[in-house]
Amino acid sequence: MFTVIQNSTNRLDIEMSGKLDAKEIKIALDELVSKSENIENGKMLYDVIDFRFPSLGAIAIEFSLLPAVFGLLKKFDRTAVLTDKTWLKKLSELEGILYPGLKIKAFNRDQRAEAEAWLAS
Repeated sequence: MFTVIQNSTNRLDIEMSGKLDAKEIKIALDELVSKSENIENGKMLYDVIDFRFPSLGAIAIEFSLLPAVFGLLKKFDRTAVLTDKTWLKKLSELEGILYPGLKIKAFNRDQRAEAEAWLAS
């Protein structure tokens, strides 16, 4: 499951759970690009509920859509990632280093209030 909710004019909330296949990842990325079309200086709250590695087909789709994803990331200044997986926290924050202009901070899933406060600051 991959859900994109437009929380405000400049914020998206994303929930991800389970394993995504090629069809689901294509729909999810298309929805993400569509809902972020008019966002500037955006914020994103990414809640990773139950992460499972995507299928190989989903990974192939994701790579084919990388230009759209890179364009999308330029629309956001901050992303808070909620996850209980230590390795996902570290990977998320490493991604923040790789994308200039985008700050990514990881929080435990029970720290939603702290993540919300960080996004608002």
